[in-house]
Amino acid sequence: MITVVGSINLDLIANVDRLPAPGETLRSGGFATAPGGKGANQALAAARAGGQVRMIGAVGRDGFAAEALGCLKEGGVQLSSVREAAAATGIALIFVDGKGENVIVIAPGANDTVLPGDLARTDFRKSEVVLMQLEIPLATVEAALQAVTEAGGISVLNTAPFRAEAAKLLPMSDFVVANETEFDLYADALKLDGGDRKTRMSHFAKRTGRTVIVTLGADGVIAASPEGELEVPALAITPVDTVGAGDTFCGYLGAGLAAGLSLEHALRRAAAAGSLACLKPGAQPAVPSAKEVDEALADA
Repeated sequence: MITVVGSINLDLIANVDRLPAPGETLRSGGFATAPGGKGANQALAAARAGGQVRMIGAVGRDGFAAEALGCLKEGGVQLSSVREAAAATGIALIFVDGKGENVIVIAPGANDTVLPGDLARTDFRKSEVVLMQLEIPLATVEAALQAVTEAGGISVLNTAPFRAEAAKLLPMSDFVVANETEFDLYADALKLDGGDRKTRMSHFAKRTGRTVIVTLGADGVIAASPEGELEVPALAITPVDTVGAGDTFCGYLGAGLAAGLSLEHALRRAAAAGSLACLKPGAQPAVPSAKEVDEALADA
């Protein structure tokens, strides 16, 4: 079983030739809506990777909720622990430029109502993989980390979006997943030793006994555990839209760990899935199937 404790959004996506400068208004070349939210994205990715997945989160009592949950329902994710809140469904405003780069502003809405009490009805199990991110209250993330540890489960914390006050949570998670910018910021906050990223990653792993994984976009993935370091390449692609690539990586990583794969094998599948997610627009619509990932790895 894979449990995701996290955010559920509806993404509002505008395509532009280039990202706007401060104070500038640009005309969009296209607009679309798509289900999103880092928690929901990762839940769908874990399900498409072949995992049995349940989601803990909240949506509003509004017209956006059904669309925000649409892909999760189609993907077979268990939604009995998704609660309706008085607040509006979370929204992400996304601008994507002609090179596939993006900027995002999040209005959390119902996601801010996901509180430690929502975990009370959840029975975490030994060896269960639990995925968390930082788009819900940090008190809830901390409570989930503690509950997973007490149950003997496996915790995976994705450190996005960066929140300085979340630094204390990283040593509590079995696996920490960050992009390079996030890791460098958390490394400063945690006062990790070393003059370069790999050295600081190694210091984190040895100091905490945990595994830290840093995604590098087109340059692949590096990981440091108490046992040593791993490097995994990304697929060679021309990206269309990088929205959701990191979430796809996390979902596939969680599914790989739940399936008992070695860390190296789980990272390779997750990196390939994250690359493939860049070939289609949107977050959840772009998450590849397990078959697509296996075929891409066979051709690599």
